[in-house]
Amino acid sequence: MQRKSLLSQISQLNKLHFRFNRYSFSSEKTQNLPLFPDKNDDPLYSDVPKPRTDKSERKPYPTPMKELIKRAKQEKELRKAQPCRLLEHPPANGLLVPELVDVAHRVHQAREFLLSGLSKLVRVIPVQRCKFCSEVHIGSVGHEIRTCTGPESGSRSAAHVWRKGGVVDVVTFPKCFHLYDRVGKPRVVHDERHSVKRIPAVLELCIQAGIDIQKYPSKRRTKPVYSIEGRIVDFESVAGMDEIESNFFWENLDGSGTGELTRDSNSELNDEEKNLTELSIRAMDSWFEMITGLKKIMEKYSVWTCGYCPEVQVGPKGHKVRMCKASKHQSRNGLHAWQEATIDDLVRPNYVWHARNLNGPPPHNDLKRYYGKAPAAVELCVQAGAPVPDQYRSMMRLDVVPPERDEVDLVA
Repeated sequence: MQRKSLLSQISQLNKLHFRFNRYSFSSEKTQNLPLFPDKNDDPLYSDVPKPRTDKSERKPYPTPMKELIKRAKQEKELRKAQPCRLLEHPPANGLLVPELVDVAHRVHQAREFLLSGLSKLVRVIPVQRCKFCSEVHIGSVGHEIRTCTGPESGSRSAAHVWRKGGVVDVVTFPKCFHLYDRVGKPRVVHDERHSVKRIPAVLELCIQAGIDIQKYPSKRRTKPVYSIEGRIVDFESVAGMDEIESNFFWENLDGSGTGELTRDSNSELNDEEKNLTELSIRAMDSWFEMITGLKKIMEKYSVWTCGYCPEVQVGPKGHKVRMCKASKHQSRNGLHAWQEATIDDLVRPNYVWHARNLNGPPPHNDLKRYYGKAPAAVELCVQAGAPVPDQYRSMMRLDVVPPERDEVDLVA
């Protein structure tokens, strides 16, 4: 009996010793290695973007849901504490943000020059687009990568059917409803869907941020508005305030169309800038200036997108037009599921495969894991002679040497 009890005690000690060693080993590992490694350790690293596999799922929220709930609770408590209060901070009070007015003008000017430059580059650098899907390729011959998701793609083994493309295929600016009074009437209802104009969302964001275009008037206030139990009330006299002339010389600029060019933007393309390389460099600079400015404006001015479809709306709230045809739209009666938008929702970059040699063989399907990607506008400028920007070097996989077609089976 003593021997059995002694053996049982020894076995229990061995178990405790094993558990202690396992705990100490795991604690050392967790101290040395982070549980979730930070993906932003290298700000210049960005991998090839992957498209959404399941379009029935909602887009990820840019701001965590806990933070959104916290903000809603704070606004509710503030509304109870002060039912009638004067809104102090622009643009929620109807006034413009002074430091963003100049940014809006520069963004609008950069967008106009970008469209002008890309329209000239497309005449020299061929652009191909698929007949059945939104795939785009920069080169004289379309790539051979089988990623088509259009009609009857299964019968073609997901192969693309290429045709000639244009500027609209290189960069896309989604449209939204134009708001005359972004604070007094922030929503467009379903019955107004045909009477309210739709313009590019980038242009609408610039108009709300401070630029004045005669074709698309916008109400400008001189005094802040009040919030009474969550409703906006404007006590300012509206007589003679509907149309306020701007002191900026950009007031007559008009950029209503996605591919429409203005005389002012074309006049900037003087004889010295007709060189293809210089034109591509200036177009690349305009691209980054536009993106950087839009990010600054979006920090103050709200932009919304549907969580299931690509619809975009600029303003304090999303519209109420029942036009959503994406997943679960029956349960919402066709209304959009609005959430905070990102820069990719406002300016769709349309990522394309990077071709190392424009006149060489097109990218092959068996070697697609060795190819990189870049926004179509950036790829077009690079093929025209502009240097590769540092932000897209890793995404374009310039440090990867793809094997030849006959060497695919030899590569691990």
